[in-house]
Amino acid sequence: MKITYFEDTDTLLVYFNDNQIVETKDINENTLLEFDANGKVVSMTIEQAKNQTEISSFSFNQVPKLAV
Repeated sequence: MKITYFEDTDTLLVYFNDNQIVETKDINENTLLEFDANGKVVSMTIEQAKNQTEISSFSFNQVPKLAV
């Protein structure tokens, strides 16, 4: 997974995997989802990211599985 923020265009790009993109769907006027041949999400693009998200307070947490 890779996340890139382009400050000059206020665009947030999130790559979930490196699969080849075969389809793009507009979710709304500022959000695009891109899919591979199996329908899995490859990436998400959010334009006007500062208005759509809280990009300035981005954090990432990975919570380990609990042992059963």
